[in-house]
Amino acid sequence: MRRGAISYDSTDQTALYIRMLGDVRVRSRAGFETERRGSHPYIDFRIFHSNSEIEVSVSARNIRRLLSFQRYLRSSRFFRGITVPNSSNILDDDYNGQAKCMLEKVGKWNFDIFLFDRLTNGNSLVSLTFHLFNLHGLIEHFQLDMMKLRRFLVMVQEDYHSQNPYHNAVHAADVTQAMHCYLKEPKLSKSLTPWDVLLSLIAAATHDLDHPGVNQPFLIKTNHYLATLYKNTSVLENHHWRSAVGLLRESGLFAHMSLENRQLMESQIGALILATDISQQNEYLSLFRTHLDRGDISLEEAGHRHFILQMALKCADICNPCRTWELSKQWSEKVTEEFFHQGDVEKKYHLGVSPLCDRQSETIANIQIGFMTYLVEPLFTEWARFSNTRLSQTMLGHLGLNKASWKGLQREQSSSGDDTDPAFEEMDSDVLPQETPLS
Repeated sequence: MRRGAISYDSTDQTALYIRMLGDVRVRSRAGFETERRGSHPYIDFRIFHSNSEIEVSVSARNIRRLLSFQRYLRSSRFFRGITVPNSSNILDDDYNGQAKCMLEKVGKWNFDIFLFDRLTNGNSLVSLTFHLFNLHGLIEHFQLDMMKLRRFLVMVQEDYHSQNPYHNAVHAADVTQAMHCYLKEPKLSKSLTPWDVLLSLIAAATHDLDHPGVNQPFLIKTNHYLATLYKNTSVLENHHWRSAVGLLRESGLFAHMSLENRQLMESQIGALILATDISQQNEYLSLFRTHLDRGDISLEEAGHRHFILQMALKCADICNPCRTWELSKQWSEKVTEEFFHQGDVEKKYHLGVSPLCDRQSETIANIQIGFMTYLVEPLFTEWARFSNTRLSQTMLGHLGLNKASWKGLQREQSSSGDDTDPAFEEMDSDVLPQETPLS
């Protein structure tokens, strides 16, 4: 079979036989095939280049994987408390102290994840998630091996693509911190079980795992193997989920649990991650409104708690416009940079530029105003109905101020008087874009 091709037995949808980049895959005995660590969702543009360029890209990839392995070894030694001589990647005591001080305020909405990432020398996801596991008592409750937990978190962090401006480990850490804030809300904190909290934090930390930095329509129109594998449906979210399950199994973090509980955990983590598919926003939001209108949400029921955690993760995933302007603006610039990079590639290879990805016709202000109006405001308005707390009002307050700031910048940049991006302007608040490159 040629490299990059896939095949599967159509009579058994859970048994997939895959060979990708020389990696022969086998049938999974646990119900479905996981995404094994190291099998990146390659956006392989080698077909557009000459043979000499192909050799360079393959060599560069091998070097990156080697460096990734070296970083993993350093991280492992660091987290075991073993000093690595003459290593510039190990933090000094001063920076460690500042990072620890920041973790004391990890439940504050103005938590600066960018500063924390600098203080932890790029280990924000590992440091923050491990701290939250300890803070919520999960290590003790589930009798977790701390070494296995560290190893799992290091592998998760390494499998995010640091070259992505937005969909990287810092974004995952930011979403995990936001999820922690929601878990502390009165309605949830008094109702959630340790199992609920465990699934929520794992799903938040892995919700964009191994993200390639492009959206689903790009994968479909370039005939990427993941689009074929998942039949053009929630392609990225399915990959994030399967990748997370692969790392959980590889780490052996929950090997001491029964097979039944491990399978339940994997499926429920999947349901949480799949909820972050922005193209499914209408369905989730409509169901959320219906429950709120009826007043029939009962957090004593496991199914209802799980649905609320899905909505919480959806909020955490797109909460950037609800942060302070200083933080929100940075995220807006990063996600737009990622959009525009995709648009540049699409334009270069005549693929048809995706909505919001054309740097010649779009601006950060236009994109953000449309995003806030048609996606963020409807979701957070309903969340505030469910959890009418100081945090909810703070988030809506920041959202309003940030939107006003972008409108001010928009007026400065253009005299046309348009307040929204063309990709959004014909949509009302109940009709959401199906090809928005956000996940």
